[in-house]
Amino acid sequence: MTLLHEFAAFAAAEPNRTGDSDVMHHAKRAVLDWVASLYPGTRRPPTTLLAKSCQDELGMGRSSVLGFGTTAFPPTAAWINGSAAHTVEFDDIYREAVYHPGSPTIAAALAVAQATNASGRAFLKAIVAGYEISTRVGEALQPSHAQYFHATGTIGCLGAAAAAAVLVARGDPDTIAHALATAATFASGLQQALRSDAMTKPLHAGHAAAVGVRAALAASCGVTGALDILEGSVGLGAAMADAPLWAQTTHELGATYHIARITHKVHACCGHVFPAIDATLSLRSTCGTAFSAVEQILVETYQAAIDATGRFDPRNSYEAKFGLPFAVSHALIHGSVGLDAFEKERVNDKSVRLLMTRCTLQPDALMSAGFPHRRCARVTVITVDGDQFCESVTHRRGDPESPLSDDDLNRKFDALCTPVIGHTQATKLRDQIWQLDGIDVAEVAFS
Repeated sequence: MTLLHEFAAFAAAEPNRTGDSDVMHHAKRAVLDWVASLYPGTRRPPTTLLAKSCQDELGMGRSSVLGFGTTAFPPTAAWINGSAAHTVEFDDIYREAVYHPGSPTIAAALAVAQATNASGRAFLKAIVAGYEISTRVGEALQPSHAQYFHATGTIGCLGAAAAAAVLVARGDPDTIAHALATAATFASGLQQALRSDAMTKPLHAGHAAAVGVRAALAASCGVTGALDILEGSVGLGAAMADAPLWAQTTHELGATYHIARITHKVHACCGHVFPAIDATLSLRSTCGTAFSAVEQILVETYQAAIDATGRFDPRNSYEAKFGLPFAVSHALIHGSVGLDAFEKERVNDKSVRLLMTRCTLQPDALMSAGFPHRRCARVTVITVDGDQFCESVTHRRGDPESPLSDDDLNRKFDALCTPVIGHTQATKLRDQIWQLDGIDVAEVAFS
C-alpha cells in the first residue's frame, strides 16, 4: 500500500468521523484567519493584477472571487483567492513543514464547496483533510526541501487536492488518491522567487490551489495518477528532499490532528523574523530605551532565518517584509510590525534606517539545530552608555505553545477585514464563520 492509499483512506473517512468538536473548532479558526489574511490582499498587487488578467473568466460559475464582488469557475476562483490570501504575509503557518497551509487549502475547498452547494460541515471536514495530508508530507520533506522549494507552492498542491477531492468524491478513496497523485506531479514553487521583489511568491499559493481543484475534478471523471509518486524512486520525495522521513508520515493519522497545532501570525511579515520581533517588543516594554540611545542591536537566531531575511537595505515593501534588521528596528521604534509598517514612508523612515545600521545578525548553533521544529531568537540592545538589555524567545507568539485566543483572532479579523468590506459586513461574516458547522456554505456572506 502506498502513502497515497493511506492518506486517501483517511480523507474518505474523515467526513463521517464524529466526536470531533475540538478539531472542527480549529478548522473554523483556520477559516477565520484565512479570510482575515485574504481581504487586504485583494487590494494589492499581484492579486489586483491577477484578477485583471483573468477578467474574461470572471462572472462565470458559482465560486466567489472574494473582494471583487464577482464569481468564477472553481480553478480560477481558487487561483485568485489563494494568491490573495498569501499577498500580505498574514496567513497561517505549520511550522514543522515550513508551510502556509491555509492559503492553498482553504481557497480550493471554498471554490469547490460553493460550486457543489456543500454544507459548512463538509467544507470544514475537507479543510481538515487537506491540512492533515499536506502538513504531514511537508514535515517529512523538511528541512532540506526549503533549500530550493517553497512548500506553499509545492506541498500546497496536495492540501488543495485533498480538500477539493473530499468534496467532489465523498467517501471514494480511489478518486481522492488519484487527485493527490495528479496534483503531486504539478508541485512547484522555487525559493529563488522569494529572494527578490518579484510578485511570484503569492502566486505559488494560488497556483497550488488551482492545481488541487483541477486534479480533483479530473480524478472525479476518471483521470488517474501515479499512486507511488511520493515515495517512488523518482517521485516527489526523491526529487525535492534529502532522505524524506516517510516512516513517520502516517503515524497517528486520524488520531491526532495538525490543524490543532497551527501558528497564527501576529506580525505582517515573514515568520522567520517573528521571534526577534517578539523579543524586541518585550525589551521595548521593559527597558523603554529611546531609539536614539541605542548603540547596537545584536540579533542571534537560527541560520535559516538569516539566510531568508538578512537584508540590510530593503528597497521596497516586499523586501522589508523579508528584512530582519528592518523588522526589529521598526518594532523598537513604533511598537508593532503591522501592515502600516510596510507603507512606503515607513520603509524609508530615516529613524528606522539609522537603527538598522546598528543591527548585527549572528547565527546560533543550537537555535539552528532546532529548526524547523523550534523558532528562537535572542535580542540584545546595547545603549550608548554601555547598558545591555537582553531578551530570549523560544516560541513565537501565535505558535502552538503560545496560541492566539479566539478573541485575538476576532480582533485580527476585524482589523484586517473592516477597512476592506466595512464593519457591518465584516461582523456578519465573522459570526457566520464561527457557525459554519451548522449552516451551508451558500449562506455565508463572502463578498
